[in-house]
Amino acid sequence: MQNWYQIIPKNTGLSTYIWIIFCLLPFFFIFRSSSLIEIIFGIVMILLFFLSYRLSFISHSRSVYVWVSIEMAISITMTLLYGYIYFALFLAFFIGSIQKFSGFLTLYIVHLVTTIAAITTVFLTQNEALFPQLPFVIICVIGVILLPFTMYSRIKREKLEGQLEDANKKISQLMVVEERERIARDLHDTLGQKLSLIGLKSDLAGKLIEKKPEAAQKEIHDINQTARTALNEVREMVSNMRRAKLEEEILRVQQMLEAAEIKFRVDHTQLPSPPPLVENVLSMCLRESVTNVVKHSKATECELSFKQTAEDFEMQIKDNGTGFNSKQISLEGHGLQGMRERLEFVNGSLDITSHKGTRITIRVPYLNQHQKQEESV
Repeated sequence: MQNWYQIIPKNTGLSTYIWIIFCLLPFFFIFRSSSLIEIIFGIVMILLFFLSYRLSFISHSRSVYVWVSIEMAISITMTLLYGYIYFALFLAFFIGSIQKFSGFLTLYIVHLVTTIAAITTVFLTQNEALFPQLPFVIICVIGVILLPFTMYSRIKREKLEGQLEDANKKISQLMVVEERERIARDLHDTLGQKLSLIGLKSDLAGKLIEKKPEAAQKEIHDINQTARTALNEVREMVSNMRRAKLEEEILRVQQMLEAAEIKFRVDHTQLPSPPPLVENVLSMCLRESVTNVVKHSKATECELSFKQTAEDFEMQIKDNGTGFNSKQISLEGHGLQGMRERLEFVNGSLDITSHKGTRITIRVPYLNQHQKQEESV
């Protein structure tokens, strides 16, 4: 059951203004009566109904059924004495908020039967009281029939959606924990054994360096090879953990530049096909470079070009903005230090020139060539 502190129901498909009219309309029906006693009695019934209605929403025990019973009795009384039947809609809405199905079904049947019985009685005894408002009476009866099931289903669906959202959050948290454990296992399997081996061989080389220099040299060579193998495995693992495709990054930076009203040109004909690790680094450097263009350059145009030679991959970002001064470049501002660190990981280089704008040239050598060179050492 919902905690509701308002008299006017929400999310029923009816405007708030219509519910306000339903709240004020009973006074009109009462003041049509000529007897002062009937007017006073009607006002007391209205106030008692809304008091019970409010208490029924803030109650959390069986007292809810007591308040609903009082509301039903008042609704029947108002229908029989004054021809006002619209309290039945308030009751229909509240009954739909009861999520215990047995209680919901019992109140629904009792409310439907008593409402139809009261309306029928008034039609038979006081035809002139309800006949002018016959279309509204029919709408009210339809609401009494359909509104409880509509509200019951809606609240139940919202509850299930909330539970589903909580479950998705827990699944996301578990996935994060699982991913951390997987990374920890991969690091342990990748680096743990090899670092232990490097440690053992280092101790052994230290002992052999004076007695058996040739054996010590062999151990040092093994340490070198083991370290390079571990480095390559870490590179591969990092690449698998975060794969950023260059084509997708180009689309993202294009959207960023268009939002900043900067004209963007890119040479797609020479788009390189680097290994995953190099593609990751190029994508992150491209993102950082274009972010600098948007934030700091005050440029109106930006051009992206690629070149793939026999030795390396080259990416160039050029704009027509205000450019850098030498002090800014020397202090490694605007994220340049982070770009250099990423490029150092793949033996890449970063070159910046500033004349009538800024030109950033990024070069990354082929990893397979470096691997071959390392293996031949």
